Amino acid sequence: MSIKSYASLLFARFIVRKTNKWKNHPQSAQEKVFKSLIKHAEKTDFGKDHNFHSIKSHKDFVRNVPIRDYEALKQYVDKMVDGATDVLWPGQPLYYAKTSGTTSGAKYIPITKASIKEQVLASRNAILNYINETKNTQFVDGKWIFLQGSPELEDLNGVQLGRLSGISAHYVPNYLQSNRLPSWEANCIEDWETKVERIVDETISENMTVIAGIPSWVQMYFERLKLRCNKNIGDLFENFQLFIYGGVNYEPYRAKFEELIGRKVDSIELFPASEGFFAYQDSQKEKGMLLLLNSGIFYEFVRADQFYEADAPRLTITEVQLAVDYVMIISTNAGLWAYNLGDTVQFVSLIPFKVIVSGRIKHFISAFGEHVIAKEVEYAMQEALSASKAIINEFTVAPQISPINGLPYHEWFVEFESEPKEMSAFIEKLDLSLQKQNSYYFDLIEGKVLQRLIVTPVRKGGFQDFMKKKGKLGGQNKIQRLSNDRRIADELQEFIQK
Repeated sequence: MSIKSYASLLFARFIVRKTNKWKNHPQSAQEKVFKSLIKHAEKTDFGKDHNFHSIKSHKDFVRNVPIRDYEALKQYVDKMVDGATDVLWPGQPLYYAKTSGTTSGAKYIPITKASIKEQVLASRNAILNYINETKNTQFVDGKWIFLQGSPELEDLNGVQLGRLSGISAHYVPNYLQSNRLPSWEANCIEDWETKVERIVDETISENMTVIAGIPSWVQMYFERLKLRCNKNIGDLFENFQLFIYGGVNYEPYRAKFEELIGRKVDSIELFPASEGFFAYQDSQKEKGMLLLLNSGIFYEFVRADQFYEADAPRLTITEVQLAVDYVMIISTNAGLWAYNLGDTVQFVSLIPFKVIVSGRIKHFISAFGEHVIAKEVEYAMQEALSASKAIINEFTVAPQISPINGLPYHEWFVEFESEPKEMSAFIEKLDLSLQKQNSYYFDLIEGKVLQRLIVTPVRKGGFQDFMKKKGKLGGQNKIQRLSNDRRIADELQEFIQK
């Protein structure tokens, strides 16, 4: 065992002991965060506008601070971007993370010195928890790669602006600098396909032990490696031991990854966003990700089925239940207040508090009142793949409200790597699984309001070409899993398998 490996094991034990202190006292951890946030922001413009001086409890907070999304908070962000200080948080942000907007165009999410510190610690602690549980430290001496956006930043009135993954690249600790790949120059390449080829050049002969990124883009990297060397990734990188991912559910990609790698490797799921780092998988044996309750973020939860109702209850961590879809609302040390992140989560454990990401509150299909969410279609796909031994690269789902013939239906656009031997059996399994999970969908099928779903095959490489055409190839971009309209479905028509 090397000195670095031994030190990492000792450090992991120390960090896990610290984690257990707040993990075993979740309510007090959140109360401490809540009081600290209110105190720090009391004299900001937002704090004055919302009577922070009078807020002593969560009830006071609910009464004074309504739930907002980015569009509703934009007036404050615009003041900050123009150079004002003490708007949402004392002083100015350290960075703005630029993300794709909706009605407001580009979004500029503030990142403060305090919030980026918590992002970095969470990434580190996820790996240390893995080390402490598995006692596996061999990978720390090999090369690590995170497929990310460009680390080059712009200046916006004295504040640095970039993608979150690019900002994070500036915070790789000194003890990992010698392990880090690709080169800074490769990371700065904007064109994703050119970038991946350069990364293949730089890594193909290295001792890669840890690979991280959004699954769909890591898959592209693996495919380019395999094309170049005609080997399974596990044979090319004999010491590859750990895959770290976030952003999307890994399960639909798992079979394809295991085929590309040629063997199983451990994985760690993360739940980061430009707005904060919320959870990480802290166990290889248990389902879900540990919700980070002492990291400068105060959480509220609103039941997804009540979210658009007036005065829907805003629950704290002590009031949530298992297996319920909640919209996660955050208040942070970057100055986001009662902010609707857009993600929905389910709790899979309350001792400690662990979550899975179940979808997006804006990403669902309810064209006929069925309210199908991402978790349901992903689980249905997982079951159908397991039963058929088929392998897919990507998929998305949309409603077909006005078909030329017959009843309306859900249309699944699927890019197969290996098609099922019996497509009809695959479709039946897919549909029955969705019916079992969603009683509204079941009723619509039984009542002959909908016909069973239809699978439309996308040609190989079709989703990558689709993203390239939209200018969203690589980085943090990902395919929207399902839509309540035909916008994506219509744009996919030119990529359908003929």
